[in-house]
Amino acid sequence: MDRRMMKWYMVFVGLVLGFRAQGAPQVPCAFIFGDSLCDNGNNNKLRTIARADYSPYGIDFPQGSTGRFCNGRTIIDFMTEFIGLDRYLPPYSESTDEDVLTGVNYASASAGIREESGRQLGERITFREQVEENHREMVSRVVNMLGGDKNAAANHLGKCLYSIEMGNNDYLNNYFSASYPTRKQYTPEQFADNLIDLYGQQLNVLYSYGARKFVLSGVGAIGCCPNVLARFSPDGKTCVEFINYAVRLFNDKLKSLVDQLNNDLADAKFIYANNYDILQDLLNNPSAYGFNVTNEGCCGSGRNRGLFQCLPRAKPCPNRNEYVFWDVYHPTEAANAIIAQRLYRRRDPSDIYPVDVFTLANL
Repeated sequence: MDRRMMKWYMVFVGLVLGFRAQGAPQVPCAFIFGDSLCDNGNNNKLRTIARADYSPYGIDFPQGSTGRFCNGRTIIDFMTEFIGLDRYLPPYSESTDEDVLTGVNYASASAGIREESGRQLGERITFREQVEENHREMVSRVVNMLGGDKNAAANHLGKCLYSIEMGNNDYLNNYFSASYPTRKQYTPEQFADNLIDLYGQQLNVLYSYGARKFVLSGVGAIGCCPNVLARFSPDGKTCVEFINYAVRLFNDKLKSLVDQLNNDLADAKFIYANNYDILQDLLNNPSAYGFNVTNEGCCGSGRNRGLFQCLPRAKPCPNRNEYVFWDVYHPTEAANAIIAQRLYRRRDPSDIYPVDVFTLANL
């Protein structure tokens, strides 16, 4: 895309981001499963260092430091706006009966597909726990809210959007962490196979609970995040290929899983969100999107803002919209806005496969 077209694309994104869908939402409810990229408060009361319920997190979010690992809105927040829900989904830990029929967010920072991933950081709610414990309980509440009618509950849940973003911690806080033996036990190919097997098991559980519209997000280019650059990159700028290679293996298998599930479960629809390539585009063409800094976190610290996440009451950079990364792992609101828009209405067929979120929501 040339600079003139990119300029108009960014104007279009700005218009969309300033527009909150009017009228009936595209789906009646949504349920979010994931890690710190989606967590909006579930970790706030856990005994863990993976928390973001303090300043400067949320500096640009209307409610302040809610537990979001961002300066403002996450990808999920933007997606909630795009599909027309009238408020952001609450964290499961704070959900009430009022929230049951519109959905909740189960995401937990440092959680992984594997049970042990992220354990060295403290308590977290694993993917299995998010699905088999918390969502199962929520489904029971939906049945009760609909007068005990399981058919009505199944019909309602089948119209909801289920967004799953998992795998980051299985690499950052497991496979490539010195705290775990998995890198000696598995080749990258074997590890990806193991993750996909466990992932598929939980998708089948969700399907058995009534889920029919699935968005499965691939792992981003974590070999390019400031923490990994500070630890492994020889110049602090070049992405770490051996980590990105392992992630691409997982993403390719996740995309194949989407094809398999779409063939096996004809009454459901699965789509693969290509977060990896979209983030790579932002990093490879930063000026085209208005970014100037790609290898540091706006509020990171240690070795050129690359080693540690935001410290309490730290002073972040004033030009936050010019940074791709907010801290050493997580994108800024500005980057999240672009990623979310390309997943909602894809700019390129490779952004999201086989259809975009807009199309899925309207099926």
